[in-house]
Amino acid sequence: MKRSQVNQILRETLAFLKEMKVSLPPFAYWTPEQWRATGHEADEIRDNLLGWDITDYGHGDYERIGLFLFTLRNGNAKDSRYPKPYAEKLLISRPGQLSPIHFHWHKMEDIINRGGGNLMVQVWNAAPDETLADTPVTVTLDGCVSTVPAGTVLRLVPGQSITLPPYQYHAFWGEPGHGTVLIGEVSMVNDDKADNRFLEPQGRYPAIEEDEAPLYLMCNEYPPAMEGEK
Repeated sequence: MKRSQVNQILRETLAFLKEMKVSLPPFAYWTPEQWRATGHEADEIRDNLLGWDITDYGHGDYERIGLFLFTLRNGNAKDSRYPKPYAEKLLISRPGQLSPIHFHWHKMEDIINRGGGNLMVQVWNAAPDETLADTPVTVTLDGCVSTVPAGTVLRLVPGQSITLPPYQYHAFWGEPGHGTVLIGEVSMVNDDKADNRFLEPQGRYPAIEEDEAPLYLMCNEYPPAMEGEK
């Protein structure tokens, strides 16, 4: 992705969040210069990849296959300094924009339609060899349990949510013709480096071509802490 495209997505996202009356924490607006001057007081943000996250899953076609994310809080199973057992994200899915089929080995998560359009979620069980199983899928929507055939597409209207346990394959997208979707994710600790099992290999953090200065840094771009600050 080009930096100019990333910056434009950020501007569009900020406008959408304002429309949805959603506020972000102060560190969302730190400039690259502020990050370079920030010490160890912000280690939790750096180490747990809080903040802006835009992915095209390596396809180079963000509008078709992609997702916007902002991680608000997160623990770290590999670092005892961060004992939070939970994470929270904001996600934004545009109409028809696919987040590809995947599951998590460890993380259980609730995906919540916070507003905007309808969110379409397709579900399968994982087979023992981690292919798609053709077995019926147990789904929990807002505390109500039901069983649906493998590959069922569920429509979540604003206010609805689905609980996704480990080893449950899922893909999701905004329903075409119904507007951009603001999504909440409440989950166990999130580890995007080691806990995402995509059915087909995907990229995660895009390589960015620097054709203009960054508006804000992505969560995997923070510079090291300025020494002397503790």
